[in-house]
Amino acid sequence: MVDKNLFLHDLAIVAILKHEAPYLREWLDYHLSAGVDHFYLYDNDSPDNQAEVAAPYVKAGIVDWFSAPGNVMQMAVFNDAVKQFKFHCRYIAFVDIDEFIYPKTNQSIVEVVDEILSRDETAAGVAINWQIFGSNGLERADLNRGVLERFTRRAPVDWTPDGFGNAIVKTIANPCAINFMIYPHHANYFETLRAVNEQGNVVPNFLNRPVTVEKIAVNHYYTKSREEFAVKMRRGRSDIPTNTYDMKVFEHYNRNEVFDDGILSYRASRNFTPESQSRKLERVLDALTKNLSDKPANLTTALTCLALSSHLRETLLDDMKFCEELSLKQVAELSAQMKFTEASLLIRELPKILRLPYAEVKKIRAACLDVIPQMLQYLRETVGVSRDCIELTYLHDFLRS
Repeated sequence: MVDKNLFLHDLAIVAILKHEAPYLREWLDYHLSAGVDHFYLYDNDSPDNQAEVAAPYVKAGIVDWFSAPGNVMQMAVFNDAVKQFKFHCRYIAFVDIDEFIYPKTNQSIVEVVDEILSRDETAAGVAINWQIFGSNGLERADLNRGVLERFTRRAPVDWTPDGFGNAIVKTIANPCAINFMIYPHHANYFETLRAVNEQGNVVPNFLNRPVTVEKIAVNHYYTKSREEFAVKMRRGRSDIPTNTYDMKVFEHYNRNEVFDDGILSYRASRNFTPESQSRKLERVLDALTKNLSDKPANLTTALTCLALSSHLRETLLDDMKFCEELSLKQVAELSAQMKFTEASLLIRELPKILRLPYAEVKKIRAACLDVIPQMLQYLRETVGVSRDCIELTYLHDFLRS
């Protein structure tokens, strides 16, 4: 376990946006009320003013805003966020702007996720089922009213046509456990780690059956009104090159059998205020000092201290070099006896570490040279020759050169 006070953010959301200006403020405010304290938002060539809507949140330090031009960018965006911010966030949620994470227990999202993951030390992410909402019979887009207010009818919980529908999940995960995002709905985790549903059962891919939404769900406002779905059709998709949206898709997902406005009551009951920037800085500095003084208990903690020290040196405090170097010394010491998942995490950070101007870098390089053959042997014995094997072989050759 890593001291949660070392993280700049308890729970962040990463999302890619295009033509979402009418919906963005409601979506941000709702998730802030539910306990999300940061957002990494990527603008995918949007023609509207969504950046202008986000500007006050950017100024407040709640949103980091990035440009992500091009086609089929969703997976690139998700993996970029994991690569850049995995040590900044205790959890990251991967959702879209038409999806609202809805705890059914009146807790914050983080409280529910903590309860689920605390039961199993190999559980690194929570796979949360969709609840697909329809058009409520609305033809036109009444943008003077919010999505949650307008669309209060959904499919039955067990609506899983052809095994899909509400069986599809979205993920909230410990980003330090993610090898890479393999699909918008689920992650590939480092060896021995996995995703579970709200009941603690393993979810091996993007489907969880039977659907379980007693504790937490992702309300997916898939269609909205017919007019709004037409805009969605013209916009296309960000996860695959083929635009599969047409009015047949609208009719298929336009489910209105069950009235459900529970999320409105949940939102009304919430009074969550994000931590101020000054308080956050004070908290992480105190935690960094304490963890480095006590010596980190594990390599993941040492890497988190290193990432935090480097971030603070680059953005706020030039005198953080002492903490950066001390963190690196702890990484070097702990890398002498790494677990498999720790070694995987360290190897992901090697490009950054090898550029640092400290003597301990050589020790870390040597430790990785020693551990990679052991990792290769384990992978070949358990999964055979894989992409990870090839990448590790190339890395080993590079480190030896």
